[in-house]
Amino acid sequence: MLDNSTLQFLRDLKKNNSREWFAENRSRYDQARSQVEELVEFLLKEVGQIEDLANTKVKDCIFRIHRDIRFSKNKDPYKGHLAAAIGPGGRNSGRIDYYIHIEPDGESFLGGGMWAPTPEQLAKFRQEVDYNVQELNNIIELPEFKAYFPEIWGETLKTTPKGYPKDHPEIELLKRKQMFFMHKYSDQEVTSATFPQELVAGIRILKPYIDFLNYIFFDEPSEDQ
Repeated sequence: MLDNSTLQFLRDLKKNNSREWFAENRSRYDQARSQVEELVEFLLKEVGQIEDLANTKVKDCIFRIHRDIRFSKNKDPYKGHLAAAIGPGGRNSGRIDYYIHIEPDGESFLGGGMWAPTPEQLAKFRQEVDYNVQELNNIIELPEFKAYFPEIWGETLKTTPKGYPKDHPEIELLKRKQMFFMHKYSDQEVTSATFPQELVAGIRILKPYIDFLNYIFFDEPSEDQ
């Protein structure tokens, strides 16, 4: 579904990040986006067997290539990658989803997790770690999970979070401000015929962690219910 023309377009865009160049190469972008759309359509069908994606459209999932430069010192008008969010409602659902990132030179990846939690969500995460860390550990310590997602990404507090003792047995998890997992793919993997199926396999491995977060953030009944 994805071939070298998409990766080469993104390489060239990084070197020529201007509206003039983009306009001259619009047909190359359209071809690259079409390949990503085809990939997303496949993922919606396959992941739809394990997630409720019935009302999610391809256009709901793909992120714009244009950058928001209003408050940025970097005034490049375009991103150097193509990306999509696979989940109920697509990129604007508000829930935790599966993020597909296509970028040349080994920077493509599948990712998902706690990246920009609200203060309320972070408090729920820490409460869950404090009360029932075993449920989380049963997911992220599973050999298959650790083999595919060996590293935790994201920021961590330098000090102990308020309300928890310094000697808490799960203090390293409690310090986390972000807890995101990702698996990178080489350019050869991205352009292989089996890449779509590989993404589905990765999503299946990541799903229990995504379900865990969506439950404690959005679906868990409050104490007064």
